[in-house]
Amino acid sequence: MKKELFDFLNMDLQFIRGVGPVLAARFADLLGGRRILDFMLHIPVYVKDRGMIDSIANATPGEVVTVMVQIKSQKAGRAFGRRRSPTRITCVDRAGQTLVVQFFNVNYLDYWLKKLPIGEWRIISGKLETGRTPTINHPDFIEEPDNANKIPRVQAIYRSGEGITQKTFMNIRDQVFAALPEKLIGADAQITEFFDALRRAHFAETNDDLSPMSDDIVKLAYFELLAHQTAIAISRRTRTDARHRRAPRTKKYNLVEKFYASLPFDLTGAQKSAIADIARDMSREFPMMRLVQGDVGCGKTMVAAAAMVLMAESGGQTALLAPTDTLAAQHYAKLKPICDKLGLVCDILTGRDKGASRREKLTSLRSGRTRLVVGTHALFSADVIYKDLGLVIIDEQHRFGVSQREALRDKGNNPDVLALSATPIPRTLSMTIYGDMDISIINEKPAGRIPIKTSKLPLSRVDALIERLRPQIVSGAKVFWVCPLVSESDGTDATAAEERYKKLCEHFTCVGLVHGQMSREERDKVMAEFARPGGNMKILVATTVIEVGIDVPDATIMVIENADRFGLAALHQLRGRVGRGNAQSFCILLYGGGVSMDGLKRLDVLVDTDDGFVIAEQDLMMRGVGELLGTRQSGWINYHFVDYRAHRDLFKLATRAATDMVTIEPWVRDLMFVFDRTATLGA
Repeated sequence: MKKELFDFLNMDLQFIRGVGPVLAARFADLLGGRRILDFMLHIPVYVKDRGMIDSIANATPGEVVTVMVQIKSQKAGRAFGRRRSPTRITCVDRAGQTLVVQFFNVNYLDYWLKKLPIGEWRIISGKLETGRTPTINHPDFIEEPDNANKIPRVQAIYRSGEGITQKTFMNIRDQVFAALPEKLIGADAQITEFFDALRRAHFAETNDDLSPMSDDIVKLAYFELLAHQTAIAISRRTRTDARHRRAPRTKKYNLVEKFYASLPFDLTGAQKSAIADIARDMSREFPMMRLVQGDVGCGKTMVAAAAMVLMAESGGQTALLAPTDTLAAQHYAKLKPICDKLGLVCDILTGRDKGASRREKLTSLRSGRTRLVVGTHALFSADVIYKDLGLVIIDEQHRFGVSQREALRDKGNNPDVLALSATPIPRTLSMTIYGDMDISIINEKPAGRIPIKTSKLPLSRVDALIERLRPQIVSGAKVFWVCPLVSESDGTDATAAEERYKKLCEHFTCVGLVHGQMSREERDKVMAEFARPGGNMKILVATTVIEVGIDVPDATIMVIENADRFGLAALHQLRGRVGRGNAQSFCILLYGGGVSMDGLKRLDVLVDTDDGFVIAEQDLMMRGVGELLGTRQSGWINYHFVDYRAHRDLFKLATRAATDMVTIEPWVRDLMFVFDRTATLGA
């Protein structure tokens, strides 16, 4: 890529006129970066038509209108304790129709009165509200007639964040794209074509211009997929080149048969098939890169244990990386008894280990005595040294960024990598997300698992539900009660966890509360008490902090409040917190009065099936790949332009083009930089 263009795209947004470091930091939270490039890839969601009209007489309430008015009177707003009256400016348009402009922030009283002086004409643009008199609250634009050009005829509307106005987006957009042509001089034709399409998206004239099937969005989506699929092709080639060749490991011990004999149950056919895939990979001269994908409760941990035993047979060490301390402790509790029976040293290492205890664990790892270590990001700290790290197992792998995974791989000499994912993804999509990995799917549940009975219930019947819980709790049941919010919010009618906790405490004395705003120590203490067999805590009110990482076999009831506000994948993960014992379990999906048809449709999917792959397919078709994967999934792809439903054919075209490339063209490498695929896949 030309140096001038490269430097321009990498420039910090704070150096754009009118931005500065504070706004740039807010953009970093919104965009995941604060470069000009990060901004350019964030295209508008839709456009508003702000064409001038002569009169509001025929305008429809709810529409955005732009109209010239004359100010007739002003009534200043006042504050009476907590009550406030708005500032009201009465105007008339050129047809004599009355329009009231209102402002609710009395702190800016003088500003609004000076902005709209009596007798003067002004152009007002904003959303027309219903009422006895047509009203615009807090107009988006107020301009003198001579400055009419400052109000865009068509305004692009961006997904925004706290403290970032749409005017700020317009200001940055206009400056960036005014400077871009000079930077593109001498660039490859394909790169110029890409940025031209990007410009047209930012300056879209109609909402059709932003639809997934518009020419420009299709072009942008193809370029994005080509960058990703090329990175995958390079990654696959790199894995099998001479630099990564290794001598096959020799078997020193007979442990696998002992492992199978030690299990109090038979593995499912799908588990055995996955283990066979792993054994075959580990015997090859190139490192394994395999994903084991399965539903909640399908037995991925036992597959990971078998992989660890296979590595121990050759004398190698295994590191199992978990996203949280709680999940690491859960794995350790399951795997240590297995290791003890086989005479293998198993340890746990997290950020909590300090002093002599930590030094002792590090010494054991360095000497090779510890064959399996379970932990969090502490496993790839600088002072952690392995004697012979042969296998890296990454649980809930989508929660780890690539740099974290690579840091752990660097602790060994081309170690095998086994990734686990409890979030089922349709196979066609997983092949594009994990195209550089081989995939094993576990689609069977262990024998004896009783299906969870799922039902939906309106929130109006919550009191009756609480009474139905009483006999269940008396008989020994434990209950998860999940809410979408931590505390009450003015912007939503959803019940918050803190509020539900208080209400349940009016009925029961055995209620606990856990949410993400509590310290890690507080959360772990509450969860440990709830999980303790025979403990006093019978109901745990929580946010989605319990989506993964807590295993309570006694818990047989899951109540999800305002379930229509959750995605299908999240609901399925939450439901998977129960049904882990031998008793019948239940999941109750509560929905509010304002539930949409789409919301009810999602709940019906959960009621009808407990197959995670069927649910994932439905989720994909309802929401598309962008929302399904989500911006929080740091290890997964967060597409900017790709819509799985609309762009299925583009996946095939891009994959074929990337696979057929003998050498990578410079402009394709430039695209890989633009979409951050070079760093993402180590290409």
